[in-house]
Amino acid sequence: MRLVFSTDSFVYAGRPRPGLPIMLGDDMWPLQPAQEFLIHRLLGKGKALSRLTWEDYGRRLWDYFAFLHGHGIKWDDCSENHGQGPIARYKTWSLAEVGVSRRTLNARLRLVIEFYTWAFKHGHIQTLPFGFEVCRAYKGEHLLVHAVDPGAVLERPDVFEREWSAPPDFLALEEIAACRASAALRRAGPRLLFDLMWRTGLRSCEARTFPLKYVFDPSRRNDCHRGRMIRLTLDPRDMWIKFGKPRQVDIPYSLMQDMHAYTLYERNRLRSVSTQEHAALVLSEYGRPYSRNAVGDMMRAVSAEIGSGFRVTALMLRHSYAVHTLARLRSVPDFKGEPLLYVRDRLGHADVTTTAIYLGQLNQLASGVVIAIEDEFDRMFEVPAVTQ
Repeated sequence: MRLVFSTDSFVYAGRPRPGLPIMLGDDMWPLQPAQEFLIHRLLGKGKALSRLTWEDYGRRLWDYFAFLHGHGIKWDDCSENHGQGPIARYKTWSLAEVGVSRRTLNARLRLVIEFYTWAFKHGHIQTLPFGFEVCRAYKGEHLLVHAVDPGAVLERPDVFEREWSAPPDFLALEEIAACRASAALRRAGPRLLFDLMWRTGLRSCEARTFPLKYVFDPSRRNDCHRGRMIRLTLDPRDMWIKFGKPRQVDIPYSLMQDMHAYTLYERNRLRSVSTQEHAALVLSEYGRPYSRNAVGDMMRAVSAEIGSGFRVTALMLRHSYAVHTLARLRSVPDFKGEPLLYVRDRLGHADVTTTAIYLGQLNQLASGVVIAIEDEFDRMFEVPAVTQ
């Protein structure tokens, strides 16, 4: 079994649809009816979803079917004993053997339940492999909650795990410095990806597709000054941006210097490895933009090198940017603006309440590691921009 993604040659409703997840069975044909459901969910419901959402949905459903395939379980084995069914066994494996978080598991289960509901409606199965439990309705409940009474009592699938609100994980400055000193980030390209995520708040997909055309030599610009930020407008026509919404980010002067030096040396060398031109700034050793899996492998290599129990992910770098930027801005008395709104706009959050979750993390920062101004902040990173 394999998970692949379509190219421009895949046409749906008269339009090319690149990036659609395609689940292939051992015979290399689309895995049905899972693939039919994905097309319905991503293309047939009339609601526009970004290509990044397509990938997430595809990987969630793929994870479930890959588990079933690897353990010899039939997806349509809807046993009356729901505790022994495919979903129950998937839950046990995910929590006990893989160790995924309850939040991640529930996100996957929502799509799995939606698949089974669709399969039941279209006659692929005769019964659902889960039951329902009675609960009370609260604002923001998931759409799969089914009302059975005009009042507040509802029914919902009984497969979800109870979640506890956990604060977002972030790295202390000492931990970030240790990551940057690791062998996994010795090369200029991986280190730039790391810095783009933690120093500007870019998502992994945004850092991986950050365009070469945005980079310039700041020393040749009269409007750029050392120790100041350089504001750039990210355009979804140039790179992947979640929800396809343009936004502005602030690039530290020293980071722009590093990126420009990378274009002069390392990137020129990597260009010759591939016969194809790429718009992305950072290229892998194969001369191509980094993939999502490659960034994940890079983060795991950093974690393994630093030591047992240490973990770093691309999302943690984005969280680190938010927490440390809030801390710095709140410590600057003459900052003209609201720190929370500033961070919200840099991260591209639609609602400031999403950004507000980082406020609870500020008390974890020791006063000795809060850096008030960008000049002090930059001195921590006085390392060569390119490893020859």
